[in-house]
Amino acid sequence: MAIPLLLTGPSMPFVRHQLEARFQVHDLHGADDKAAFLEKVGPAIRAVATAGSAGVDAALMGRLPALEIVAHFGVGYDPVDVNHAAGAGVVVTNTPDVLTEEVADTAMGLLLMAVRELSAAERWVRAGRWERDGAYRLTRGSLKGRRLGIFGLGRIGLAIARRAEAFGLSIAYHNRRKVADAPYAYHDTLVGLAAAVDTLMVVAPGGAATRHAVNAAVLEALGPEGVLVNIGRGTVVDEAALVAALEAGRLLGAGLDVFEAEPRIHPGLMTRDDVVLLPHVGSASVPTREAMGQLQVDNLLAWFDGRGPLTPVPETPVPARFTRGG
Repeated sequence: MAIPLLLTGPSMPFVRHQLEARFQVHDLHGADDKAAFLEKVGPAIRAVATAGSAGVDAALMGRLPALEIVAHFGVGYDPVDVNHAAGAGVVVTNTPDVLTEEVADTAMGLLLMAVRELSAAERWVRAGRWERDGAYRLTRGSLKGRRLGIFGLGRIGLAIARRAEAFGLSIAYHNRRKVADAPYAYHDTLVGLAAAVDTLMVVAPGGAATRHAVNAAVLEALGPEGVLVNIGRGTVVDEAALVAALEAGRLLGAGLDVFEAEPRIHPGLMTRDDVVLLPHVGSASVPTREAMGQLQVDNLLAWFDGRGPLTPVPETPVPARFTRGG
């Protein structure tokens, strides 16, 4: 019999096709009465595949007593309550590595756009102002000689650092702990990192531990020539503090791909030429999203084929039978 699987949102057609070939797929997002729907199918569900922005919280897992695995689509998995999953013996997987290079490219693009005001200059051309009003103004910012601080030196952070080295930038970072063999200056506080650099790249995951980690004090330390780029999670940055710093001239600019309440964006950011706004497209190319979807499917197939999860997150346990000597 096909294994019952709960799908939390619309997925790519090729992912859906593969899931339906192996699983009995139940669409949570399409249910008018989700409580009644879960009452009916919840007890049999053994797997969840996340899709869209929908996560898997403790309340949902509580309705799925037979749940074994949550296959999350994305490298960041803060929408999934991994602590509850760990306590319930549920394995959670994500889709790392396959999107690293794409997101790092986006990060560098955002940095260039923010420092050199490239999107504002393009709007100048499209509005006919080059012909009517003359050349676009000289930008205050330049990438030359900038000092880059990376908040979150994981896979993506290291890929950004490699690119930044090619641009001649000096690099420092802040993590909860030092990264073994990383050749960059380490700062044990985020404020300390911000004070030592003039460009802060946020690559940190979301969740309670990092909520508003980039606050008024961090932005003040970054300084009036500072540029903030966020391709991690929107909740890491206090957007009200960011708007206040920009309005007061205490920051040069920002490039943002993620937001606190996306797709809603703080109105104070929407009209500023010193802010570049992207609609969370860091990994949004067809090849990368297809690789993410395939890894999500492969995690589910590996689990139910008895081979164990391919990319489990560190917070959830992998049963001993899948570990060496188990």
